[in-house]
Amino acid sequence: MARIPRLARRTILKSAGASLIVGFTIFSSSRSANAVTASLEPNAFVRVDADSTVTVISKHLEMGQGINTGLAMILVEELDADWSKVRVESAPADVKRYANTMLRVQVTGGSTSTANSYTQLRQAGATARALLVKAAAQQWHVPESEITVVQGVVGHASSGRTSTFGDLTAKAARLAPPTDLKLKDPKNFKLTGQPLPRLETPAKCDGSAQYALDVKMPGMLVALIARPVRFGGVARTVDSAATQSIPGVKYVIPVPSGIAIVADSFWAASRGRDALRVEWNDDKAEHRGTAELTAEYRALADKPGASARQDGDPQAALQSAARVVTADYEVPYLAHAPMEPLDCVIKRGQTGCEFWYGCQFQTGDQANAAAVLGLKPEQVTIHTLYAGGSFGRRANPTSDFVVEAAEIAKALPIGVPIKLVWTREDDIRGGRYRPMYYHRLQAGLDGKGDIVAWSHRIIGQSIMAGTSFAAMVRNGIDAASVEGAANLPYTIANIAVDLHTTSVGVPVLWWRSVGASHNAFVTESFLDRVAKAANRDPLTLRRDLLPAGSRHRTVLDVAVEKAGWGKPLPAGRARGIAVAESFNTVVAQVAEVSRGADGHIKVERVVCAVDCGLAINPNLIAAQMEGGIAFGLGAALKGAITLKDGKVEQSNFDTYDVLRLADMPAVEVHIVPSAAPPTGTGEPGVPPIAPAVANAIFALTGTAVTKLPIARQLAV
Repeated sequence: MARIPRLARRTILKSAGASLIVGFTIFSSSRSANAVTASLEPNAFVRVDADSTVTVISKHLEMGQGINTGLAMILVEELDADWSKVRVESAPADVKRYANTMLRVQVTGGSTSTANSYTQLRQAGATARALLVKAAAQQWHVPESEITVVQGVVGHASSGRTSTFGDLTAKAARLAPPTDLKLKDPKNFKLTGQPLPRLETPAKCDGSAQYALDVKMPGMLVALIARPVRFGGVARTVDSAATQSIPGVKYVIPVPSGIAIVADSFWAASRGRDALRVEWNDDKAEHRGTAELTAEYRALADKPGASARQDGDPQAALQSAARVVTADYEVPYLAHAPMEPLDCVIKRGQTGCEFWYGCQFQTGDQANAAAVLGLKPEQVTIHTLYAGGSFGRRANPTSDFVVEAAEIAKALPIGVPIKLVWTREDDIRGGRYRPMYYHRLQAGLDGKGDIVAWSHRIIGQSIMAGTSFAAMVRNGIDAASVEGAANLPYTIANIAVDLHTTSVGVPVLWWRSVGASHNAFVTESFLDRVAKAANRDPLTLRRDLLPAGSRHRTVLDVAVEKAGWGKPLPAGRARGIAVAESFNTVVAQVAEVSRGADGHIKVERVVCAVDCGLAINPNLIAAQMEGGIAFGLGAALKGAITLKDGKVEQSNFDTYDVLRLADMPAVEVHIVPSAAPPTGTGEPGVPPIAPAVANAIFALTGTAVTKLPIARQLAV
């Protein structure tokens, strides 16, 4: 066994003399050389070409959520363009022009895409419209106030003259943008609120939509990485003889995360990886399993943690309460498991490099790749393609898969395109999980059954600590760990929420709805246990604790009314309810479950009410609620990443179970009308589903669900 060289040398163990690639052609977000030149580009977000095509530049990643369509609708609403001539193009990586105004970096996340873009895109569309109007007015020598714009046609009614957008772009492009921009009165909206179909649907149906796996270049090589079986392990020795004998294998390269096998095809790289013999040094690796971690977390639940919220005197109120309800809850590590595992293409040049992939975090990925390659961030060009899901995984502080690609490219000759691919097994075993948590809750009731005290202790890892987002950890509190708990919406005089942040070698990351994904399950299902102890209806208890007219109470009322709460159900069925706020959107869900003769539980129906501010496109909102329910339900019923001796026990969808079509309930989505600015819908559909189902099971069986997935306790 040969001893592996120092990783810092990035020694190439085998080279097959790859040649420099020049003159290749690849699709990108930039305009082609044959594009029309008489265009109106008044800002970074819209271009109107001489053929009247309107191109909306989207700074956010389209990963299946329909954001390209929603953002285009916002801009085109103000522009009054012909929707049939609208297309969307991904923005380049450029934080100065395309920063998420809420997060101050170029990133898609936190359900902020619509919220942070709304005013920005309205202004962009209105600016383009104003310039076209001014161009027409000057050309026809009429007042601007007499010009109309309807579906891409600029007109002057009294003279009967009309022009297309394309007729006016050259003249409009020479005019100064207006300084007194006026946006539409919402009562005059035409597109907003319409259930328009998604713009990318045809491309996804005919196969022309481009994902990283679709990228092909002359001379491109494919890379896979052999990684340690325990988190924190490193390679001690490697025997690559068998790997080097595999036809098609070109290089075996040590990188910080493991050993990269680079070949002329995926199959060759996969066979080469299988043949590789690596001795891993696990001296500094995580060796604890799920059972050991759970025991340690349970012990911490007996001790006070760092205070995240303190209202009144909860301990005194608990001591004087007529009755105290106590419960412990456990939730597991969860993988993101998007349908498209992580992948990207890189081509390094003499003075920079280019990437092609579904990029969710342009600013972070640029910086991290540049650091590896010795470049400035602006020398890293990112062509953002479609992504087949993410749920947070593609946006991580270390840019793990992007950095891996950069490490490989750095070790190879300049000009060789490399496609790095993670297999499904790499993805499931690769970490960056939603953390596992342990919760202990206590509620004090007075003699009338009213809640007089509420105590919530949370034990789990921090997502932000030790990352570029460490500033979000204040006074020992990671805001992501306690969201959904520290901002509990119910009116209770005495509330305490505290947190133990644990140190575990398992890498963790935000997961769709982040802290609310576990805190909503715990708080909402515990509330039903409190209601039973107080001999009160769960709905009545919640309504009594929520201020009249509040968003939470409103969505709750809509959901229960549409679900028929209180109406009789067939034998063997029951309903459960939950309401949660995440990312400024409030969602209530009523789940209806059944129990078969064999004892198995099935979720039959889910009624969802959502307040997300102004509804730009009801179809997109409904789809996000439905998708969130499916995603959250799969995790609630069966999803879990478990460890034994520090090794992940799951590897693919046969062992990491996701929701199957046969398990999907009927879903109804009801959007609460609102004139408030739009908020996000990508994540808020997830938090209420687990507690709604758990509460229905509690009502049906009398068994309180205290561990997720529910399959741990019951047959589902």
